[in-house]
Amino acid sequence: MARHGTAALKKATAAACAGALVLPLVVAPAQAQRGKLALVRDAETEDLLKDYAAPIFKVAGIGNSPVEIILVNDKSFNAFVPDSRRMFINIGVLMEAETPGEVIGVVAHETGHIAGRHLVRLRSAAANAQIMSVIGMILGAGAMAAGAASGSAGAAQGGAAAALGSGSIGKRSFLTYQRGEEAAADRAALKYLNATGQSAKGMLKTFERFAEQQVFSARFVDPYAVSHPMARDRYRSLADAAQKSKFYNKPAPASLQQRHEMVKAKLIAYTNHPNTVARRYPRSDKSLPAQYAKAIAAMKSRSRGAIKQIDALIRQQPNNPYFYEVKGQSLLESGNPKAAIAPFRKAVALRPNEGQFLIWLGYALVGSNNPAVLPEAESYLKKGLQRDPNSSVGYSQLAIAHARQGERAQADLATARGLMVAGDFGAAKRYAARAQKNLKRGTPAWLQADDIVSYKPPQLKQR
Repeated sequence: MARHGTAALKKATAAACAGALVLPLVVAPAQAQRGKLALVRDAETEDLLKDYAAPIFKVAGIGNSPVEIILVNDKSFNAFVPDSRRMFINIGVLMEAETPGEVIGVVAHETGHIAGRHLVRLRSAAANAQIMSVIGMILGAGAMAAGAASGSAGAAQGGAAAALGSGSIGKRSFLTYQRGEEAAADRAALKYLNATGQSAKGMLKTFERFAEQQVFSARFVDPYAVSHPMARDRYRSLADAAQKSKFYNKPAPASLQQRHEMVKAKLIAYTNHPNTVARRYPRSDKSLPAQYAKAIAAMKSRSRGAIKQIDALIRQQPNNPYFYEVKGQSLLESGNPKAAIAPFRKAVALRPNEGQFLIWLGYALVGSNNPAVLPEAESYLKKGLQRDPNSSVGYSQLAIAHARQGERAQADLATARGLMVAGDFGAAKRYAARAQKNLKRGTPAWLQADDIVSYKPPQLKQR
């Protein structure tokens, strides 16, 4: 029975998690498949952005607010804030920026919009509104899953409310601001950078590029420049104020610059063909970021030397958890989940509260096909999902762990949660309804299933 349940669950979750199970950079599949906004998950990149943002958020007075930075799988230079709780940053920002200051400047500018409580403008395209509505539903579904995992019915219901409210979010504009609001965000960004003892040179460099783009045809202009109009007089005003700061010529700490280069190399390697990586990081480049990019490119091309290259990185930085994560993922991708357990355990030992590491370890344990470790796998997956409730990978693996232990109702519920996160609400409702029939009424699990069964996606009006 457990074997049959596992097969059914694998089939059900395949569509929701296709392409996201073994890639270190996990793209939210539902949006990618539907041509909508594709989201990326990577612990190293997210940790860097959090460190960039933390001092900015603090001086802006939003340090105690749960502002989440979300990565978008788009190589264009763009960032936007839909509300006071979320900031979306394209991976292109990190890939194009040469220094941490360029990224920090973007974060500071967008923080100015959040702290300034600027009103957002209506989008002209309904498709863009639908994109944001999907994001709201996904994040709301994640909140529901987190509530159920913690045994809090109230938290689960709160998540449902957040998801249901996403329709109104989707009707608003997140890229088209009034010039006055943009200028106010500029001034706020300069204030934050000065208050944190950081240079505005990076932000100025970014905006200078946008100002220069205005002389070209709109077809060649970066979307960020279009949505954030940068007239020459506005740029000069910004430059004058930035250059007066005593921190203007202060470089970023060497350690932060190194982390930026490592993340940049990682993103370039994961999002480009190995040949492109080889041109970007030639053999003559022996730097650690170059080695990182080459190791990831080798992994992507299924090279036998990939593990050897990753081990060389580990020898240089034996306490770098992200190197162990990449090694574990390389072993998973090569079809050896049992061998992946050890590097994932090391990553978790170094960063015990990183949800993505916990989920990957649980995934490797499930994939090892050892019934004796299934309870341990379940434990790691649940801990990981409490910290990272938007992981469809985590839910699919938890479903398999439950099914192999003969826990069919729990397996169906985990599948339903994963499908909700993936945006497949119809399938999620079917699995939740089946789970409900075999769960005790009124328990946290039953209430979670009931929330999913009762969920109604917001109806968007075409504009």
